[in-house]
Amino acid sequence: MASKGGILFRPLAARASRGLKIANYWTIAQLSLGLLKTIRLLPADKALDFLDNAARRLGPLMGRHRTALSNLRAAYPDKPDAELEAIARDMWGNMARLAGEYVFTEQLMRRDPGARLPANVEIVGEDLFVRLCEEKGPHILFTGHVGNFELLPIVAAAYGLKVTALFRAPNNPFLAAELLEKRTETMGELVASGRGSAFQLARVLEANGNIGVLVDQKFRHGLPGTFFGRPCETSPLLAKLARQFDCPVHPARCIRLPGNRFRLELREKLDLPRTPNGAVDVAATTQLLNDTVEGWVREYPGQWMWFHKRWKLSGTKRRPGAKSTPASGA
Repeated sequence: MASKGGILFRPLAARASRGLKIANYWTIAQLSLGLLKTIRLLPADKALDFLDNAARRLGPLMGRHRTALSNLRAAYPDKPDAELEAIARDMWGNMARLAGEYVFTEQLMRRDPGARLPANVEIVGEDLFVRLCEEKGPHILFTGHVGNFELLPIVAAAYGLKVTALFRAPNNPFLAAELLEKRTETMGELVASGRGSAFQLARVLEANGNIGVLVDQKFRHGLPGTFFGRPCETSPLLAKLARQFDCPVHPARCIRLPGNRFRLELREKLDLPRTPNGAVDVAATTQLLNDTVEGWVREYPGQWMWFHKRWKLSGTKRRPGAKSTPASGA
């Protein structure tokens, strides 16, 4: 039998652990935000180049670098270690640029008088952006964590295409608050992933609106499928919404180009797999999304986040009454 002292100690220890975790989050947030504020004093191009170079040196010192290399070896078993290491360093550079671009969004997206887009952004599928604005919705756009994926809703807005984007906040609550404010300023309507998000997105589609969804994250107790030939679990949300509203689903991606330039691509709607009764096949559509993102990553492997534990499986047991929720960590 546990002593009274032991019973009292457990909640005190739990509170102390939570307090330490919050303190750690606060410290990391202050250091990160302080660095970005300092970087803002530099010209955008020089600051982003500095972050890229620093991340290529510091990234390999982090534990997530080992995760990235492990994932890369499994995805590319025939590539030599030196090439995999180069891809991982490209990844760290891309992630550092992405963080810095939050600070310099206004400068990067500055347009000349009369221009719809900045000079450093090129578009593939411009006519489709215009057409979707003119068409009565609903539409679903999807992408992955490639290039600077945050630019897609910003550019869509430049064409008058309003997109409500589903996003996942960082675990760090202090960074999450800062990023949410910044994202809202530049990206428009946002829906935080979690309980109730599916209903919010459904209401947007029901009102003939457009939604944007990232589809390449781990999802606890999601649909089984494959990514780079390895078993994974994927959220069925997009496929279920496509089945419910029988609406077009368009792939969109951002490709990072040299010289702090970007290429944004919006493609024609996918031909979604159907069941014998004509409804969208949820499992097959979810796998089609995986295959589409895999093709993008294979084309530009250094622009995807290989440190993400995409292939971590949930196992077969669930807690009683538990529901599927987005993964709580990359």
